[in-house]
Amino acid sequence: MIRYFTFFVSILTFTTTYAQVDITYYLPANTTYSSEIPEPKDVIGHEVGEWHISHDRLVNYMYAVANASDRITIQQIGETFENRPLLNLIITSPDNHQNLEKIKTDHQKLSDPDQSGSVDINSMPAVTYMGYSIHGNEPSGSNASLLAVYYLAAAQGDYIEKILKETVIILDPSFNPDGLNRFASYVNANKSYQNNVDPNNMELNEPWPRGRTNHYWFDLNRDWLVAQLPESQARIKVFQEWKPNLLTDHHEMGSNSSFFFQPGIPSRNNPLTPKNNYELTRKLGEYHAKALDEIGSMYYTHESYDDYYYGKGSTYPDVNGAVGILFEQASSRGHARETENGVLDFPFTIKNQFTTTLSSLKGLNELRTEFLQLQKDFYINALNEARSSANKAVVFASKDKYKNYHLAELIDRHKIEIYQAKNNTTVNGQSYSADETFIVPMEQPKHKLIRAIFDKTTTFQDSLFYDVSAWTLPLAFNVNYQTLSAKSYSSGQLGDRFSPTVKPKGNLIGEPSKYAYAFEWNGYYAPKMLNQLLKNGFKVKVASEEFNNVGRKFSRGTILIPVEMQNKPASMISEYLKTLAAENGVDVYALKTGLDYQGVSLGSPSFINVEKPNIILLVGDGTSSYDAGEIWHLFDQRFDINVTLMPTDIFNRADLDKYNTLIMADGSYSSISTSGAEKLKTWVREGGSIVAAQNALKYLNKIGV
Repeated sequence: MIRYFTFFVSILTFTTTYAQVDITYYLPANTTYSSEIPEPKDVIGHEVGEWHISHDRLVNYMYAVANASDRITIQQIGETFENRPLLNLIITSPDNHQNLEKIKTDHQKLSDPDQSGSVDINSMPAVTYMGYSIHGNEPSGSNASLLAVYYLAAAQGDYIEKILKETVIILDPSFNPDGLNRFASYVNANKSYQNNVDPNNMELNEPWPRGRTNHYWFDLNRDWLVAQLPESQARIKVFQEWKPNLLTDHHEMGSNSSFFFQPGIPSRNNPLTPKNNYELTRKLGEYHAKALDEIGSMYYTHESYDDYYYGKGSTYPDVNGAVGILFEQASSRGHARETENGVLDFPFTIKNQFTTTLSSLKGLNELRTEFLQLQKDFYINALNEARSSANKAVVFASKDKYKNYHLAELIDRHKIEIYQAKNNTTVNGQSYSADETFIVPMEQPKHKLIRAIFDKTTTFQDSLFYDVSAWTLPLAFNVNYQTLSAKSYSSGQLGDRFSPTVKPKGNLIGEPSKYAYAFEWNGYYAPKMLNQLLKNGFKVKVASEEFNNVGRKFSRGTILIPVEMQNKPASMISEYLKTLAAENGVDVYALKTGLDYQGVSLGSPSFINVEKPNIILLVGDGTSSYDAGEIWHLFDQRFDINVTLMPTDIFNRADLDKYNTLIMADGSYSSISTSGAEKLKTWVREGGSIVAAQNALKYLNKIGV
């Protein structure tokens, strides 16, 4: 059966009173829709825009439509820290669905200069990756994805058949499920029956840490390049598997704005991005402008934002032979909000995001061969640039094998070839063993992405930036690196290709000891290893002075495990330490004697007993959720160390006696009361330790700690 919708406008732009809308408000006029496809309200229980969509209902609708449509295949590509599914819908014609693997394989050939000449771009579909609401409290995107999926599954006619025949659409309805659900739960819980548009209203002022970020309060839109989080890793895997021609990234901005689409400010493009990328972005912008003109929406484009940092959804594609598009919609914050332009209601924000979803598909379809040619030329030119460059490889090394491993792991996620060194190597005058060294050949199709990771850029066409301007990743990882010229590099230096399944292993060095063991503090997972010992009841000391043993010098901070102090058999201790060393990539040394006439002997009072940490991390109002979230993630996910997340208002009345460590991320700490500050000073005088950063230090100085 077919049903026909007549289109009418039920809300004017920036209405002064809020009226409920139905699906006809959003959909294109004069289009027929299959009755076999459920409308959103049939599954989620309300009209789109009446409430903020919760992630569970969003997922339910995606599966319902996929089950009803032969245009859609749905797959779970991962899950969040809160175990919410990360979904992709592959949307294309039924005929294309029967041939998806061949389409994918042919499309991948475009990024391989050795094979791209055999591909006929005139007959192949374009691929687009459409992603919504990577910031969870910018929800108009994910709510618009309900409409996008309905339209693509249900719309009938020659136009949609052409779009589906000539396009493979990868649609992610929620880049950030945890943040989206956190925000939706808050605004729905605080929605009045009569919409209150006062900006001071509780509904429009979400509490700390807000819904922008994921479970650990990371900004996922800065994680495309470093890809440290499960949401990002799932996205990057799909991106590199399909290598789309266009990626759309739907965001929100300040409520008093209008609507933004790229291109942004041209002088702030990354110089690694080809100029024809910008020109194609401009052409696509004309389709957005026309579509927004037709519904009377105000917008702007090249007056703001930029395409410099490759760690964002709108810029990562630009260094991968694709075009990334940032959409920014003025935010209603909740269901409706008074702004400088009148009342901005939630359905209107959704409508703009849906409208530009459709204009993106129309533009990609009509410019299809230009997008495909851009991708083909990008990789040919990148490889030619690599061959003509004086730099032939990048080598990086570190005595900390896990720092090396995690940087190599990051590079490998982007399908860049990276190899273990075959032989011992010297990097910037320092010697490293083969297993401490990795080499990235520059002569490969991902040449520009390699440069994006390793280049140290210090001059710019425009010195102003919307976002990050310096991110050279080996510097961030604190590993030693250098470029190799043709004179100093040959493929014979390459050992095995990196595999993320082969992780560094530490060793128990020396025969089992009945006296003591030691490991240094310079391994990435040394804190995790120490915590494992303390949790298992080991008595552990830390060196406050250098000492010499087994023919080597041990630095301050070295951890000492005296055997006779443990209530455990010596044989069990050696086996356990051997296991911990292997798991954590930290070498443990068996010591046979405590005597050291050059430094300090092992019984010296300079070895201090290590107390099991009982840690407070201050969170809540007055603290940076980004910084606190990174610390929480580090301890919780990387080091397996338990941390009490204590809101600052709880701190004011909490008993601190059972804690020995307080961590203060960046923040003003304005919500700590006068009595709380006095309690903090007393706790420090009684032996408590504080680890503080940035403006937290100003606060501590202010109160006299």
